[in-house]
Amino acid sequence: MPVKIRLQRHGKKGKPYYWIVAADARSKRDGKYLEKLGAYNPNTNPATVDLNVDSAVKWLQNGAQPTDTAKAILSYKGALLKNHLAGGVRKGALTEEQAEAKFTAWIESKAAKVQSKTEGLSKAEAEAKAKALEAEKAANEARIAAAVPVVEEIAEEETPTAEVEASNEEE
Repeated sequence: MPVKIRLQRHGKKGKPYYWIVAADARSKRDGKYLEKLGAYNPNTNPATVDLNVDSAVKWLQNGAQPTDTAKAILSYKGALLKNHLAGGVRKGALTEEQAEAKFTAWIESKAAKVQSKTEGLSKAEAEAKAKALEAEKAANEARIAAAVPVVEEIAEEETPTAEVEASNEEE
């Protein structure tokens, strides 16, 4: 039975949410699966990926073939690296401790990259908000400045007529 690691679509129209599953290659996209390995939400920035790395590595070692998108996700979360390191341990090129140390170091560097991207996005969002606020303030000031002469003209027009009416009443 050929096994694929692939995405199974969930969520509503326009808001996709995917499960990462190990499924028989002959089953439907959203049909029966052998094991749920994780979840992928592309609606967030950066995309949210929850993956059981050990389970994914087990399926990869048993011959499961990931689809292109699933392969990219597995690579992003380090499952392919862990599978590669496990192969090195089996061949005797590495010890289990060395492989685990390399994987842990990679995970830490990846987490730092993701954190810096998240901070960059939030900083850019804050700058855009500040810029929009400044533009709104400038527009409001321009609108107020344009309205002041009109108000003064109206006030000047009303004042002489009031004086004329007052002088007419005195006569």
